[in-house]
Amino acid sequence: MELGRIKAFWLEEAEEAKQVAQHLFEKKDYSYALFFGHLAIEKLLKAIYVSQKAEQAPFIHNLLRLAESIQLLLTDEQREDLIRITAFHLESRYPDEKRSFRKKCTAAYAQAELDKINEVFVWLMSTLK
Repeated sequence: MELGRIKAFWLEEAEEAKQVAQHLFEKKDYSYALFFGHLAIEKLLKAIYVSQKAEQAPFIHNLLRLAESIQLLLTDEQREDLIRITAFHLESRYPDEKRSFRKKCTAAYAQAELDKINEVFVWLMSTLK
């Protein structure tokens, strides 16, 4: 597949994941809404990677590693946001026996985190060439 199509694929996937996150939030499935929020950011970073590196993005899920691999200039807050959002990937997929992450995912918590995810999404879109 040519690189332009790969970039378009990742962009479409990122938008779709963002929509799914919103649908899951509306259904009160908060931990999985955050999981899909992570996917939206991951896929957008992969679109940027393809755009900048002119090669297929690596199959990793760590948002900070992806951002660093494309030399994004990050503030301390952006770095912390990417680390926290990456945790949603693991905590949603591999809950502990007490389901502590799912219990933490109240409507207010999930809304605040989705707002931050959307903020990061808009920032990343602005960096896309």
